Amino acid sequence: MTTQTDMPDLKGAIRAQVEATFEDVQALYRQIHQHPELPFEEHETSKRLATALETLGFEVTRGVGGTGVVALLRNGDGPTVMLRGDMDALPIKEDTGLEFASTRTAETESGMVPLMHACGHDLHSSCVVGAAAVMAGLKARWQGTLMLICQPAEEIFGGAKAMLEDGLYTRFARPDVILGQHNMPALAGTVGHIAGSAMAACTNLAVTIHGAGGHGSMPAQAVDPVVIAAHVVTRLQTIVAREVPPEQTVVVTVGKLHAGTQANIIPHTAELEINIRSFDDTLHREVVGAIERIVRAECEAGRTPRPPEFRVLNETIALHNDPAAVAQVRQAHDEHFGEANLYDMPRLNGSEDFPYFGNAEAGGFGGEDIPYVYWFIGATPEERWEDTPGQSVAEKMRRLEMPHSPYYFPGNSVTLRTGIEAMAAGALAYLT
Repeated sequence: MTTQTDMPDLKGAIRAQVEATFEDVQALYRQIHQHPELPFEEHETSKRLATALETLGFEVTRGVGGTGVVALLRNGDGPTVMLRGDMDALPIKEDTGLEFASTRTAETESGMVPLMHACGHDLHSSCVVGAAAVMAGLKARWQGTLMLICQPAEEIFGGAKAMLEDGLYTRFARPDVILGQHNMPALAGTVGHIAGSAMAACTNLAVTIHGAGGHGSMPAQAVDPVVIAAHVVTRLQTIVAREVPPEQTVVVTVGKLHAGTQANIIPHTAELEINIRSFDDTLHREVVGAIERIVRAECEAGRTPRPPEFRVLNETIALHNDPAAVAQVRQAHDEHFGEANLYDMPRLNGSEDFPYFGNAEAGGFGGEDIPYVYWFIGATPEERWEDTPGQSVAEKMRRLEMPHSPYYFPGNSVTLRTGIEAMAAGALAYLT
């Protein structure tokens, strides 16, 4: 009979399980990388992931929230820990030079586009499968329920809410803690943590300004939406400069301004798309309101025949890591990786839909909020990291390719192993 004291130390046990499954997980990762799919179109990806999880003995449900996958491993009484990975890719042409680089394209409303896993969601979902294999192999070391999520459509902030609206916590289980991770161009083999405010809320807002088109030689007989749009663009910058407290961080970017067909035609409309980011959800709503106020005022000043139209393209709330849960997970990562391989992650102005899983009001599932931890795994090989100027992690990362670059490749073997181990060690911090 084997007793708990006869078993190898937890760090060694995790790493032994990783080595036993690594070749299969790496092959899965390369398959997914080579065959990227756009948000809510992850049919092949989710099938591959679901099949891998079924092979490991998990109870697997497909098609949750569209293309999402939920997998459960029940192992006696204890807490429920949820691990989340995302699956979708981006409309970017890959230029990594990898043997297994994507050459895929897809038809969209804008025409045919190239596809690439430029944000590492293929890595994240593969790490979930790797962690599943580790936890299945270590069932004698833990008790409770492991709940795994392969989520669609993170890039458009749609997948988390879609899975919640499809009964994620009522059909399956309501977790006691939620764990997730993302790759960053820090040193491969390291793990970064941040408690509290970690990632920004984001709203992508489309605005239509209506004018009255006419001949460019007779502007007095027209209402020029281009001039109004130009005033809007410059005036919006005063929100951050004059309406936001100096200690707060807010970004307002007009990323798209389209109007007209040629120089001597005053167009009927001007279209803008505005990106808003902040770290406070209440302030965020106030900034969106200020944008709408300014647009309406400029349209009135410009004599538009119709009020402007506003359409939220997509949005997500700010990500606030639970401090107590961060401390517990960081301690587990310290014991597994060693303090020298941990770093303090700076707050990111990037955004995620991950916090919907823990925010009861925004996620629409009611009751108390669920604590969550979202950490970061390094993806830059050691030699490249050493050659990169800078003293701090933040300084070096600013000089390296970031996610969404056509050259970005986080899926080296060190990062893949680290991601698997980080998820397993984090789960075991609650289940042992």
